[in-house]
Amino acid sequence: MKKLLIVEDNADIQKQMKWGLSKEYEILQALNKSDALRLFHKKHPPVVTLDLGLPPDEDDAGEGFACLLEMLKAAPKTKVIIVTGNNDRENALKAVDAGAYDYYHKPVDMNELKVILQRAFYLSGIESENRKLHEVLDRDIGFAGMIGRSDGMQKVFETINQVAATDVSVLITGESGTGKELVARAIHDKSLRNRGPFIPINCGAIPETLLESELFGYEKGAFTSAHAMQNGKFEYAEKGTLFLDEIGEMSSNLQAKLLRFLQERKIQRLGGRKDIEIDTRVIAATNVDLNTAMKDRTFREDLYFRISVITIEIPPLRDRGFDIKVMANTFLERYNAMFNKEIKRLSPSAIQEIERYAWPGNVRELENKLQRAVITSDSNVIEPCHMGLGGQPPGSVNELQTEQHYKGVTLKEARKRLEMDLITDVIARNNGNIKRASEELGISRPTLYDLIDKHKISVKDQAE
Repeated sequence: MKKLLIVEDNADIQKQMKWGLSKEYEILQALNKSDALRLFHKKHPPVVTLDLGLPPDEDDAGEGFACLLEMLKAAPKTKVIIVTGNNDRENALKAVDAGAYDYYHKPVDMNELKVILQRAFYLSGIESENRKLHEVLDRDIGFAGMIGRSDGMQKVFETINQVAATDVSVLITGESGTGKELVARAIHDKSLRNRGPFIPINCGAIPETLLESELFGYEKGAFTSAHAMQNGKFEYAEKGTLFLDEIGEMSSNLQAKLLRFLQERKIQRLGGRKDIEIDTRVIAATNVDLNTAMKDRTFREDLYFRISVITIEIPPLRDRGFDIKVMANTFLERYNAMFNKEIKRLSPSAIQEIERYAWPGNVRELENKLQRAVITSDSNVIEPCHMGLGGQPPGSVNELQTEQHYKGVTLKEARKRLEMDLITDVIARNNGNIKRASEELGISRPTLYDLIDKHKISVKDQAE
């Protein structure tokens, strides 16, 4: 349960607050500065309510200010909510200027206080998660240019380490955009061949007639435009690694020639009759099911067993959990530097959309969307719309609300309107799904239904 420290010298108010909030929070209570700081340093609550008028002189805010400053010095991200009397607005504003999160007036309105606390804990949670992400980024959690703390990626890294020191053929499988070439490069870089060349070629991107000459080279006069002898990729990869991407697209004729190389370690150039011994390791990759291809007789079974001595399956991005947010923040920092931007973070709704999206293009798609977001965003926060994941630009609505919707109203009325706007926006974003909306807001469904009734919000489709 979330910890809430209540610093209040009035026993009746303390009792009221504990009664009203104990179901949602673990309540810590202090009557004075010394008790407050002792509990603060021992329990580390993320949110504190602080009465500035603490003993020995309740009419002087000095003791409360001293308490506030010491708390923020020890833990600057703590959300301290100032409690003041109706006639002490000046001190409340000074406290906010000194770093307090918000303030409210006595007598305590429990509904109003709950909204403030909910927002404070929500923001604290987001900031905590962002700090953890940066801690992860600051540590060496990557592996040869890849990021992966998920079980699936840890298994990939472990297999890379196991096969790198050997010289066996490796087949890398996985959806398009998962990073198959990165895995192949990692195997090469960690192998004894790392001083030799790493030669990649996409078998699906080159027509069959050209692919054969690209791979095996050709002799002068082998065909009309062959005016001089040309080495192929196999020869260029001597003492190194040849990476055959999308090997499932290779024709049966080329499959036979590749099989011969894997068996004999020799090739013949097009138009040539001389065998050329080649010392190169072959790593292949595919995003198609080769078992199905073998059944359909479009891929040779004997070749399959030659290239798949070891098979590494890369999980799709949607199955990699926490890795998605880490990579998103990595790309954000990379393109901030590249495009000279100072975007600070992804918004909570952007993170939610990233986690919900299926990522058919996997890591490549995530990187492209973050690059687009950094280029197109004119704010310091990335929203879903910047990544093409839905939503509306934040300025169009928020500026109108700030300048007109809240103009000339009391703080209590502004909070009421903010609550109504937030609930309406989240319900709309979730297409009327109350379950998902309540989860995004961090409240129960009954509570959300109560708030809908309270604000008379029209919900067309309350799908579950």
